[in-house]
Amino acid sequence: MSCRTSQPTTQSAAFLFCRRSTTAIILSALLYLDVSPALSFMTVGGTCAPSHAAVTFQRTTPTTMDMLSSATETNTDSLLSPSYDIEPIPVRIGHGFDIHRMAPLEEAGQPVVIGGVEIPHKDQKWTDKEGKYVEAGGIYETQLGVVAHSDGDVIYHSVVDAIFGALTLPDIGQVFQDTDPRWRGCDSSKFMEHAYTVMQGYGYKIGNIDVTLILERPKVANFKPAMKENIVRLLHTTPGRVNIKARTHEKVDSVGELRSLSCHVVLTLEREQKED
Repeated sequence: MSCRTSQPTTQSAAFLFCRRSTTAIILSALLYLDVSPALSFMTVGGTCAPSHAAVTFQRTTPTTMDMLSSATETNTDSLLSPSYDIEPIPVRIGHGFDIHRMAPLEEAGQPVVIGGVEIPHKDQKWTDKEGKYVEAGGIYETQLGVVAHSDGDVIYHSVVDAIFGALTLPDIGQVFQDTDPRWRGCDSSKFMEHAYTVMQGYGYKIGNIDVTLILERPKVANFKPAMKENIVRLLHTTPGRVNIKARTHEKVDSVGELRSLSCHVVLTLEREQKED
């Protein structure tokens, strides 16, 4: 799964004067100057990011989209670089949690991806709480997908959240906001790679990771080794430092009714020893 690409659009030259709206005046002036403020998103070097090279102008005047994109990136940087010192203590502990809705594949629009692995499965008995497909509360047999802004990978999101938490940084929802179009449909391995870079930048490496995945169906036992391999690779650690457990929810709540899945992660970060 990769980031979606939005194609630039061409604005026709026009000047619409509006006395009451400063914003309308600015935007209309840009159109009059024949400026096309189009920002496309693409995969750059394997990461989901705004492609500044794809922003094309006929004039060099800064655009509203440029300023918004710049402000978003600056805000993210400031969130990960707090004003206080992140003290170089030997060991840090972090906890991460994530939950996402599951729905019929045609409604979710994307498959079930956990730990970087797409989970193939036969039709499952999903509880239609709202009566969209069958009588309210009835069982609808269907292929399942995850409802999310990105790819909805609960393991990756929980791991990233735990790394940020261990470093006393804001949660993943603040850093990668679900209102930011850059992350729509994005492969969550990109969030893992960024979390690793942040962790390394503060002088830490993975001590150990303990994952508890909670979902009723589909069954994932056969996919846990691949999930583990992905985490080991993305965080540049070893198999003896990563564990993945999975359990059902005993048919209780939305998880037990196949309407959601969740994950808890506890991890430690170790201070890297500097070589003399």
